[in-house]
Amino acid sequence: MKHKKIFIAGHSGMVGRAIVEKFRTDNFRNILIRTSSELDLINQLAVNAFFKTEKPEIVILCAGKVGGIGANKKYPTDFLYKNLMIWCNVIMAAAANNVEKLIFLGSATIYPQSAELPFKEESILTGRLDPNTEPYAIAKIAAIKLCESLYRAHKKNFYTLTLANLYGPYDHFDDENSHVVPALISRIYRAKEDRTENVVVWGSGKPTRDLLFVLDLADLIEFALLNIDAKDIYNKGISHINAGTGIEHPIKDIVSEIVKAIGYNGKVIFDTSKPDGTMRKTVDASRINTLGWRAQTSFKDGIKKTIDYYLRTKNQNK
Repeated sequence: MKHKKIFIAGHSGMVGRAIVEKFRTDNFRNILIRTSSELDLINQLAVNAFFKTEKPEIVILCAGKVGGIGANKKYPTDFLYKNLMIWCNVIMAAAANNVEKLIFLGSATIYPQSAELPFKEESILTGRLDPNTEPYAIAKIAAIKLCESLYRAHKKNFYTLTLANLYGPYDHFDDENSHVVPALISRIYRAKEDRTENVVVWGSGKPTRDLLFVLDLADLIEFALLNIDAKDIYNKGISHINAGTGIEHPIKDIVSEIVKAIGYNGKVIFDTSKPDGTMRKTVDASRINTLGWRAQTSFKDGIKKTIDYYLRTKNQNK
């Protein structure tokens, strides 16, 4: 497998960079990458020409427009249209050009608000989605079902890993485009630097999140590439397989850990006029655990490593 030509779509993002680092460390010798200026994944003709010319054997699909609740609410069209185009273009080009295996990365936003917790794979499409992230979730569901249909109709070895909330090195640390952990790290650190007495956090602090460290995800991708095929998922009557820690952390606890690690001495104010988003979000990872994979990084260590990365890159950019 390590000699195969592997296209990592989205290599410059948090997930893609972690995967490239992991694969290079583990001596994968034929990694194929393209920047967005070199290959516009929204352009169907360009994507088709790339696959026809380069002929990747494996595809890891982690490209896409991502962001937190604020970005989803501000740019719903982008989150739906751009992601649909990117994911469908890559998946269909891979199918047309006989790619041996494609792994698409899903998100726990695909699950209905009313779904039983922790989210089980069978809960997809059983209820209404969180309106705050609905455009993104709809695009994810469409891509998940496209992979499934290509397996069921044409036996393509394409499938989806549906992930808990990701965090870690290489993430965006600006308020608008980042998820909960990096947004909190940057906000709390700025408050410390500016000696601000208070720092404001959106919502009540009561929602919980299952946090998956991105370097654990990179390990999972390698594990899945070597050990999991589409039949292992679809033959169980499900359309994807979950991956997470199975542990819920309240936002208040996440904030507390970040405050302690950064050394901020001010007061945290939870702004309940702002949306909480989904109140609980944790996935049932029992199936992926049964197949032999389990996350290794503790919450405390993951937060520390993420802050270390943030401070290191912040200092480099001064």
